[in-house]
Amino acid sequence: MTQITEILNHNKAFVENKDYETFLSGKFPEKKVVVLTCMDTRLTELLPRAMNMRNGDAKILKTAGAVISSPFGSIMRSILVALYELQAEEVIVVGHHECGMASLNADHIMGKMRDRGISDEVLATLDHAGVNLGQWFKGVENETQGVMHSVNMIANHPLMPAGVPVHGMLIDPKTGALELIYDGYEHVQAGETTAP
Repeated sequence: MTQITEILNHNKAFVENKDYETFLSGKFPEKKVVVLTCMDTRLTELLPRAMNMRNGDAKILKTAGAVISSPFGSIMRSILVALYELQAEEVIVVGHHECGMASLNADHIMGKMRDRGISDEVLATLDHAGVNLGQWFKGVENETQGVMHSVNMIANHPLMPAGVPVHGMLIDPKTGALELIYDGYEHVQAGETTAP
């Protein structure tokens, strides 16, 4: 049986048994928050529980390392849509200890691409077109630096509404312990318009 067949069989029973009813909520986040976190599988259920977030409480976005790679990419667009259209009022960036982005090696990834059939010609074409794959696949120095990179990109974005607190946190992927590394409330209260 394929993965898709298993998913569809489960889904049929899920709908027939009305298991979805425990997840019913509105489209606006009850806690008025956007959470940007890592796509790490350990955080799928751990992070919301550690933050006391239930279905419908927050807009949760995921990307590798909780790192925003482009100020005008889909992650930043989603944050802005949540703030302007979906009643979110603050942003929390949550990275985690033992993050793979802290040890990511672009050359290693490109080697794996070659191993799986991506030709040197394709890589060269992208390079000539101005796509710097080495930079695009570049990891972060450490997890704190990754979180602060995203906090800075969000807080300093030219389309960011004034007065929105942007926080930075790290979570332990084993215990769920949260560590506040950047308190956005302090900077909003101080009248600062940008994060450090």
